[in-house]
Amino acid sequence: MNHKLFAAIVTIAVAAPLTAFAKGDIEKGKIASATCAACHGEGGGKPIMNEYPILAGQHQDYIVAALSQYKSGKRKNATMNGFAAALKPDDIQDLAAYFSSQPSPLKNRY
Repeated sequence: MNHKLFAAIVTIAVAAPLTAFAKGDIEKGKIASATCAACHGEGGGKPIMNEYPILAGQHQDYIVAALSQYKSGKRKNATMNGFAAALKPDDIQDLAAYFSSQPSPLKNRY
């Protein structure tokens, strides 16, 4: 087998499963994040208060879980429960894709 062909097949085999699980539209998430910027800062990296979490660079699945829990009421915060209540599943995925793609001041990124 040709080495270039083999390398191409391996690249596709490895990359395809990763992209199959990636959800959310970063550009739509950026637009939807305008409301979030009031507390978490533009791009989610500079919250206006120390108590507010940094969203930039967080794991996408963590943001999806957190917003879903706020939406369902499992996680309690009056502001976030109200905000998340209006989100559709695609909105949650889009926001998570956007925030997870942002440069982050977080020191421990995995």
